[in-house]
Amino acid sequence: MEDLPEALVTEILNRVTRTSDLNSLSLVSKQLYKIEGNQRGAIRVGSGLCTAIEALTSLCARFPNLQKVEIDYSDWIPGHGKQLDNKGLSVFSSHYSSLVDLTLSFCSHIDDSGLACLAYCKTLLSLTLNSTPKVTSVGHFSVAVGCTSLSALHLIGCEKIDSVEWLEYLGRDGSLEELVVKNCKGINHHDFIKFGSGWMKLQKFEFEGKRGKYDCITSDVVYDSSYDAHGMDLYDFCCESLKDLRLARIETWPEVGLRVVLGKCKTLEKLCLECVCALNDNDMIALSRSYSNLKSISLWLNLHHYSSDVGYCETRTLFTDNNLYTLALNCRMLQMVDLSFTGCSPDWPSEIGFTQECFLALIQSCPIRVLALNTANFFDDEGMKGLSSSPHLETLQLIVCHAVTDAGMRSIAHTPGLSNLTLQLCHYITDVGVAELRHAHKLESLVIECCGEVSLQAAQGVAKSVHYSSNYSDALRKRIGLGGY
Repeated sequence: MEDLPEALVTEILNRVTRTSDLNSLSLVSKQLYKIEGNQRGAIRVGSGLCTAIEALTSLCARFPNLQKVEIDYSDWIPGHGKQLDNKGLSVFSSHYSSLVDLTLSFCSHIDDSGLACLAYCKTLLSLTLNSTPKVTSVGHFSVAVGCTSLSALHLIGCEKIDSVEWLEYLGRDGSLEELVVKNCKGINHHDFIKFGSGWMKLQKFEFEGKRGKYDCITSDVVYDSSYDAHGMDLYDFCCESLKDLRLARIETWPEVGLRVVLGKCKTLEKLCLECVCALNDNDMIALSRSYSNLKSISLWLNLHHYSSDVGYCETRTLFTDNNLYTLALNCRMLQMVDLSFTGCSPDWPSEIGFTQECFLALIQSCPIRVLALNTANFFDDEGMKGLSSSPHLETLQLIVCHAVTDAGMRSIAHTPGLSNLTLQLCHYITDVGVAELRHAHKLESLVIECCGEVSLQAAQGVAKSVHYSSNYSDALRKRIGLGGY
């Protein structure tokens, strides 16, 4: 190995992608050790990284050209030694002034003074702070001022960041293209109106409120079903570059806040609304009229109380058939639909505002490739029959769809392009229905979880890849509300 030209060794190392393999190769020879260290561009370290300056200096010497660094203490315990602190982060930042991407997770020993050291990193493009309990708005403002190239910012579980001077500063600068804020109790969705002209360049925006606050059925507040937040020019900003929007667990009434964003985007391709309180048909109509480029929509809906046209109060999910018709009419590029309902009766008719007829009209009007339905009690075997004629459908996920039976499986087996099927908590589908899928001879993957009437023996051989479980996976717990988001 020592006799190989350095260019050839470098080319060999470039073809090795797994970190464990690179670590093993570096032990083969001094030449490999040096070359691998010099070309390593990304590293993830955790509880093994302590604050000893000697150890940090050695790490920096071993990997002098790192551009992406993740420091994660999520599994740290006191027995692991000291965490990286302010002094250590200062050493780290000064050595990696050309750092492009930095993630700090569960770094409880870093505060505002440590975060200010990131001003050394003039080329920093992406910063993620995940559960950094000592960092406040002061430290974050120093990042906004010092890291002038920043284009992506993620704040997750940062409890002490509240005042939004940093947001106003970044808005005036207008450099951010990606902004994600989750579970930061000091930041309200109304604060983002202060982002101002920063919205013009933003391509991805995600805001998730404090966990648990709006996950379930709302209180006795009655919302106005005819209220139109988009008929008034309340905020003078536009989001013409925004392509990816996710809003989760926020209250949009009586103040409008981020609600108006739904009517201001012109190029949106991906939309996700999870447990957003008080929206109505007007919000989706304003959205769909503008979103001719929309390719993906995910709606996780719970129950609200709305005033009706005839003066009484009705309890239902956010949107009605009017939304589906509008989407079908205006969003002809839609390829992915995910509908999830919480708190609704398992029987039909119930509080769900959609009907199967309108839902199928959407499926037939758009090239839907991926469809996920969770607790959609309006959807039954007739709906499965309607899906079977869809020429584009490739992936179907059904969760707690009790109205779908073996007859529905018989229909869906004839769907021309279906290759991936997931059945979770569908207790009225049996081995007989799964056997119908065997006749199709085209399924690439089949996932069956917690379907009490389906056996492993019946599932085996139905698809090239079969996953069968009688237990709840983490993903399934999330979808049905048994676990955290």
